[in-house]
Amino acid sequence: MSTVIPISSHHLRAACSDCSLQELCLPAGLAPDEMHRLDEIVNRKRPLKRGDYLYRAGGALQSLYAVRTGFFKSCVMHDDGREQVAGFHMAGEMLGMDGIGSGKHMCDAVSLEDSEVCEIPFNDLETLSRHIPTLQQHFHRIMSREIARDYGVMLLLGSMRAEERLAAFLLNLSQRFAARGYSSKSFLLRMTRNEIGSYLGLKLETISRALSHFQTEGIIAVQNKSVEILDAGRLRAMVSQCSVATAPMAR
Repeated sequence: MSTVIPISSHHLRAACSDCSLQELCLPAGLAPDEMHRLDEIVNRKRPLKRGDYLYRAGGALQSLYAVRTGFFKSCVMHDDGREQVAGFHMAGEMLGMDGIGSGKHMCDAVSLEDSEVCEIPFNDLETLSRHIPTLQQHFHRIMSREIARDYGVMLLLGSMRAEERLAAFLLNLSQRFAARGYSSKSFLLRMTRNEIGSYLGLKLETISRALSHFQTEGIIAVQNKSVEILDAGRLRAMVSQCSVATAPMAR
């Protein structure tokens, strides 16, 4: 008979001070003693498998979540069964802020691959923020960034043609991967083409056609989910007339 070894809270605790993502997450700019106080309220959740829900629309806001590893999508399910993707989230980004206003989550958060998050109880974070002005200021910056991102997506959908939207999306992913120390030119698309289309307000056929056109033109190389940007300048030129589209989307 195998022995089950209990996991103590110490092993589940995420040490923000040791995390390579701290500059992208809440701890940015905190003094060592302030970092320790934040460490005391942050817990690492058990890993999520691909397709697992981190939280569901309508569920009560209990915690915010910092993506430690993996990739997520936030989405809303329409009454007719159609899914609307609201965003994609990678390591170093925060999830759950959609529930701050009403106390209930407005969308689902679903893991697109095996992932791990750090759980930050919201009430504890509010209390700690009142005692650590730097933490409160940084949290406000994160919320402002989310608002700017939503504004950027609105501009993207309202003012750009299909290929321009896709170009802005690929550039945005490139910038976000680069900020995490990964290649800005070669990366995997964790989401499906259908999910990209839902996010950009385009049909699946349009996404596939645009990717094929980019490849034919030598702008990118695509193999299954692998994308290599061969000519970032051409992508930037496509969105130059609407330069605000890429900046607010970046994290």
